[in-house]
Amino acid sequence: MVTVALDLGGEKAARRWIEAAQPEHPSLIDHAHVLDEHLGIVNVPSGVWIDEDGTIVRPAEPAFPHRPTFADVELPPETPAHLVETLAEARKIRIDPDRYVSALRDWVAHGPGSRFALTPGEVVARSRPRDADHARAAACFELAQHLHRAGEPEAAVPWFREAHRLQPDNWTYKRQAWTLVDRNQGRTGTFEGSWLDDVRAVGAENYYPPLDMPG
Repeated sequence: MVTVALDLGGEKAARRWIEAAQPEHPSLIDHAHVLDEHLGIVNVPSGVWIDEDGTIVRPAEPAFPHRPTFADVELPPETPAHLVETLAEARKIRIDPDRYVSALRDWVAHGPGSRFALTPGEVVARSRPRDADHARAAACFELAQHLHRAGEPEAAVPWFREAHRLQPDNWTYKRQAWTLVDRNQGRTGTFEGSWLDDVRAVGAENYYPPLDMPG
């Protein structure tokens, strides 16, 4: 198992969370979002199953290993209204960690004999195609990241916005840009929308696609 944090902030943004988790497996930081580009990841957490031969047997899909902590956290009375509303919306998100982990363990135990392992044809059919708009969105997002890393955050904004316009269902593009100006991904004058507004627009139940696995 390998975990990868996707964050333009690199070690500054992700290292403390990795150290707090004390993982016993390789835990990497992808500050350039290369993994998104190569494996079609548009939201986190996502999992990709790759066998010992380097063949993908399940493409990117929602991958919660356990019930998220936000589902049970109690906010203090002085919490800003925006964060209260954000947490309330997050609790509506549809996840299925028990089912996912059970399937993953079955694949680990049975390999290609697992009923959850897909054929190459099934993997291709489930993988997200990249049309011209998606390809342009990836180029815009990469340019925006480059400008931000180069110390030109204002010049990066139009390119982040264009990536969002070209691929509006890519939450990784949106969340990365929102976080750069507000760590809570709230409303700002820099970008259209916010995490709360955009989730409400699509419906929290549609934030992640349902797991497509045999029962």
